[in-house]
Amino acid sequence: MLSRIARLQARFDQLKIDAFLVASDSNLQYLTAMPDLAGAGYLLVLHDTVYLITDSRYQTAFADQYDDQHLIITRDYLAAVCDVIAQTQTGVMGFEDDLPYQAYSYLDENLTSDLVALPAVVDQLRETKSAAEIDALRATAQLADAGFEYVTSLVRPGMREIDVSNLLDAFMRSRGASGPSFTTIVLGGARAALPHGTASQARLTAGQLVTLDFGYFLNGYTSDMTRTFALGEPDAKLKRAYQVVQSAQQAVIDQVRPGAIGADLDQIGRDLITAAGYGEAFNHGMGHGIGLAIHEAPLISKRSPEMLVADSVVTVEPGVYFPDLGGMRIEDDILVTATGHERLTQATRNLLIL
Repeated sequence: MLSRIARLQARFDQLKIDAFLVASDSNLQYLTAMPDLAGAGYLLVLHDTVYLITDSRYQTAFADQYDDQHLIITRDYLAAVCDVIAQTQTGVMGFEDDLPYQAYSYLDENLTSDLVALPAVVDQLRETKSAAEIDALRATAQLADAGFEYVTSLVRPGMREIDVSNLLDAFMRSRGASGPSFTTIVLGGARAALPHGTASQARLTAGQLVTLDFGYFLNGYTSDMTRTFALGEPDAKLKRAYQVVQSAQQAVIDQVRPGAIGADLDQIGRDLITAAGYGEAFNHGMGHGIGLAIHEAPLISKRSPEMLVADSVVTVEPGVYFPDLGGMRIEDDILVTATGHERLTQATRNLLIL
């Protein structure tokens, strides 16, 4: 099996480039196996070699992987990139199309090669996970299940949203998580109508629906799970909508397989929600890839032409939101297998009434 860098190099002819500059956080981590290199250098990949340009904080960490020629220790990262390109007489250098303008401007002014912005080059490589990556994602999904079980064992009316968030954070860290991949969402009552609101000082009360959306890094890979539960008997309208969301999510998951198109999957769930009368209350996409980052390719949304591939992991997360009343979302992490799918997050999706 080709190494990650070799897989990138194998695409050069198709992309019509002679080198590729890697700068984004997750892509650097993917290609160097260093999780905290972000902002501290660049990886410059040529047809037959690779240069890591970073500073002295990382010299010892990479000394065994790169010789003195290919590990360039400096604080003038971009000047070093230009020097290597000139010395190797490289013709065309591709770069990630989200490179900050200041960096692009410097390269455009000083680089001897042609420059071409390319979208999602390494991101596409990351979409297909190795067996080790799948094991890591399965483990972090299992930890997410444990986190949900923990929260539902202790949450009570009168607790603040932020209390629940902090307790979950402590629990997950105590079991090996390095930290959350986004600010944990704990929303009760009418605040649950905010799809991406964050935990506040608001107190949870009896009869509310509570939405809990969280993801935690374990050994570099993240989960992303959402569950909605009730603190006592909820409003009948919310209970009916919950059943629709649950059915829509399962209908989408049933169609997850290699070759499925993101927009088609989105439409399956969206049509069910719309037919139930809640179409305008579902105001976001159906899902996205996860891995080293909380949002990766592919997207599952109304306008996504992306096709699912085997050994990728995606979320499926329909939701319905009623301002001034509440809302709900159910989200699971789904492994795309060679013949279909596997649900990695296993916590119950039935509406728990605590």
